[in-house]
Amino acid sequence: MKLVIVESPTKAKTITRFLGEDYVVSSSYGHVRDLPKSKLGIDLEKDFAPQYVIPTRVRKRVNELRRTAAKADSVILATDEDREGEAIAWHLTEALGLGDPQSETRNPKIERIVFHEITEGAIREALAHPRKIAMPRVAAQQARRVLDRLVGYNLSPFLWKKVARGLSAGRVQSVAVRFVVEREREREAFTPQEYWTIAAELATDRGATLHATLIARDGTPLEKFALGDQDAAEKVIHDLRNASWTVAKAEEKERTMAPPPPFRTSTLQQEASRRLHFTAKQTMRLAQQLYEGVELDGQSVGLITYMRTDSLALSGEFLAAAQSYLTAALGPAYTRGPQHYKTKARGAQEAHEAIRPTDAARTPETLQGKIDGSLWKLYDLIWRRALASQMPPAKLRQRGLTIAARGKTHLWDFRASGSVLVFNGFTAVWPVEREDLALPEIREGAVLLCNNLAPTQHFTEPPPRYTEATLIKTLEEYGIGRPSTYAPILSTIQERGYTERDEARRLCPTAMGMLVNDLLVEHFPETVDAGFTAKMEEELDDVAEEKREWIAVVRDFWTPFSQHIEEKLATVERAKPVAIETDERCEKCGKPLVQKFGRFGPFLACSGFPECRNTKPLREERLGITCPKCEKGEVIPRRSKRGRRFFGCSSYPDCDFVAWDQPIDERCPECGSILVKTVRGLVKCSDKTCRYRKETPAPEE
Repeated sequence: MKLVIVESPTKAKTITRFLGEDYVVSSSYGHVRDLPKSKLGIDLEKDFAPQYVIPTRVRKRVNELRRTAAKADSVILATDEDREGEAIAWHLTEALGLGDPQSETRNPKIERIVFHEITEGAIREALAHPRKIAMPRVAAQQARRVLDRLVGYNLSPFLWKKVARGLSAGRVQSVAVRFVVEREREREAFTPQEYWTIAAELATDRGATLHATLIARDGTPLEKFALGDQDAAEKVIHDLRNASWTVAKAEEKERTMAPPPPFRTSTLQQEASRRLHFTAKQTMRLAQQLYEGVELDGQSVGLITYMRTDSLALSGEFLAAAQSYLTAALGPAYTRGPQHYKTKARGAQEAHEAIRPTDAARTPETLQGKIDGSLWKLYDLIWRRALASQMPPAKLRQRGLTIAARGKTHLWDFRASGSVLVFNGFTAVWPVEREDLALPEIREGAVLLCNNLAPTQHFTEPPPRYTEATLIKTLEEYGIGRPSTYAPILSTIQERGYTERDEARRLCPTAMGMLVNDLLVEHFPETVDAGFTAKMEEELDDVAEEKREWIAVVRDFWTPFSQHIEEKLATVERAKPVAIETDERCEKCGKPLVQKFGRFGPFLACSGFPECRNTKPLREERLGITCPKCEKGEVIPRRSKRGRRFFGCSSYPDCDFVAWDQPIDERCPECGSILVKTVRGLVKCSDKTCRYRKETPAPEE
C-alpha cells in the first residue's frame, strides 16, 4: 500500500478517483507543525532554531497518519508546489518520523511529487517523476516564519506598552498600512486646482454632427491649466463668435488592441475585485476550491491549475487544446498559434504555470447551474482570460480630425476623434469596456457650421484611496509579498482595525491605524520602509535559490533590530490615543460619543465616562463576506432586541441568514459550509453537525 498525503480532504477526494486500490490518499489538514503560541519559540542562542510543536487541532490527525505511514510501503508527499507546500512536506517527515529528507542516502520510503493541476494526467505524470524535498525552499519558508515571529513578538508588545493592549504589528502588514495612511495624508493635503475646457458641437453641410475639444491657440498646444478660470474661458468664447470653421487635417489609421496575458495570483485578485467585487481573501478561497475539486456530475473535479503563482507560462498541452477549441467554436480567424508571455513581476518563479482551466473545452456555459454561483463567476473569469490570451488582437479603425477655427484675434485648433471596431478578435471572449464613436466622412478643407460652444469647469481630484486591487498592485510593484501572502496581508490590516472600507469599498485608515503607523514610522522607520521590506523579500528568494543561508539572513536583520527595540522600550513615552468626538449622542445621558480603541478594535463610548459607561459598535461594519445563503448581500453585524451581537445578511428581509458567531471568508474543507470565529478566537464550521475546528494564526501573521 502507498500512502499519498495532501493538505485538504477535498484535494484527497479528487485525487483518490485517479488512483487504484494500491493507494490510500489522506489529508494533513494544512500545517502539522508550527511555532508555539504561548512563547517566542525561537532559540536566539542557537542560530534561531525554531521550536516547532504539533498544534492541538491536528494531533489526532498526525497520530492517524503516523499509524498509516508505518504500514505503508512508501509515503508520497503531494502537498502544494510553493514554499509553503514544500515546508508542509518537510514537517510531515518530521512529525511522522519518516527519516531525514536531507540525508545523502535517500529514504526509499519517502517520495515528493508536485503538479500544477489536479487531473489524472498530471497526477500520473507526477507519480512517474518523484523527487526529493527541496530543502532550500523549506529554508526560505522557515526564514520568513522566523522573521515574522521575531518582528511580531517584539513590535506588538512595544505597541501594548506605548499605546494600548491588543494591538499588533507585522513585518509586511505594517508597510501595507503605511501605504494606506500616506495616501490618506496626500488626500488631506490636496488642494483642488480649477481649469476649464471648451467643446464645440459642429455640423457638416449634410447635417451630420460631431463634437470637438479645444487643443491649441495659434499653433501652440494649450496646457491643462491654460484656461484657469471662467473669465479665461469666456474670452475664448468671445473670440470665437462668428468664427469660420474648417477641417484642417483628416487622418485615418488602423490600430490593434492586444489581448491580456493569462492570470497570475495578483492579477486574478485585482480583476476579481474590479469585475466581481470579490475581496482578495474571497477570491483565493474560491480559487482554492476550483483547484482542489468541486462536485460535478457526482465526481470531484479540479477545474483550474494552481492558484498561487507569479508565472505567465502555459503548458504545451493547454496551448494546443486552446487552439483546437477556438478553431472549432469561433473559426480559424480567431486563432493565431500558441502565444507565450513572460512575467515582469519581481522574483517570479517561471517554472510554474499561469492560472488556467484544466480543460479548455470546459466552457463556463457547461458548468452553469452545476456549481455554486460565486465559483462559477470566478471560473468564468479565469476561463475567458486564459482563452483570450491565445486569440488575435482586436482591430479598430481610428479617425481623427483637426479643425481650425479662425476667431477675431486668434486661430484656435479643435480635435475630434473616434474609433470603430472592425474585428473583435479576443474581445469575443474577453469583453473590454469601450464605446464605438464613428466620425462622419469629411474631407480636408470642408467647411463646418458651429451649433454650440460649451465651456466646462473642472477641478483636479486628489489621488484615489486604494482598493484591495490597487493596493495589491502597489505591493507587487514594490516587490513586497508573494502570491501566497497578498490576500492574508489585506485581510489582516482590516481585521485588526487599522484600515476599513468606505462606502465605495476603498481602503482608508482608522484613527488607530494612523496613530500606530506614525509611531512605527518615527521610531522604526526601516522596519516599515517599502524598500527595506522588498530587500528582505529578495533575500528570501536568494535563500530559496541557494544563494544565501537562512540563518545569516535572519541574523543580519535581528542584530540591529533587537538593539533598536531595547532602546525604544526604554526611551519612548507612552502615546495616549486621542478620543475622537463623533456627531452621535449617548442614548443614556445625551453626551457626545467618542471613538476609542479597545482590545477587540475600535468602538464608540460615552464621553461622560466613568459616570456613564455606555458603549456601542463603531458602525455597521462591512466584513467583505458574501452572504453564503443568497450570494447577493454581504454579512454584517447586527444587534438583537436584547443587545446581543449577531451577524445577518445586508439584504434582510429578502434574505434571513443569521449567525451568532462571526462568519469569516473561508469554507469548511470537510463539508463546504462557511466557517465562523467565536469570541475566544476558535475557528469552526457553522454547520453544527460538522466537527471541523482549526487554530487561528499566530499574532504576528
